[in-house]
Amino acid sequence: MCGTPFWGVVAAAACLYFAYLSYSRLHNGDFSWVHDVWTVLTYGVWIALILGTLSEVRCARERIFFGLLLLNFTLGFTVSAWSTAPMNAVRDAREISVAIWVLAAIASLMTLKSPSRQPVLKEDPSPQIPGR
Repeated sequence: MCGTPFWGVVAAAACLYFAYLSYSRLHNGDFSWVHDVWTVLTYGVWIALILGTLSEVRCARERIFFGLLLLNFTLGFTVSAWSTAPMNAVRDAREISVAIWVLAAIASLMTLKSPSRQPVLKEDPSPQIPGR
């Protein structure tokens, strides 16, 4: 993602879309989470994929982005698996999820710019004479 504008923009758009979905559920007063086995397993698969991806990232800004995704999917996994959660905790989790999605969108936009690199010094093309 770092230095590749296309993937940074796509990731930001996806994160903002998920932030919008979570916010609209909060706005409508429907902040419940699905508690079926397939949802919990889906969160588990996403967590495993993100953990695998974290070892392949190229820059710290990308690690921040995937770390935020990992945090958000872990939150979703926890709340989906916790079917007896109090409504206050569920609402708070949905609010935190919105914030994490927005932060992930910002983090993905931070990957658009390539990190500045030090100039590489080229070797002197003149032949070296031993003993001089």
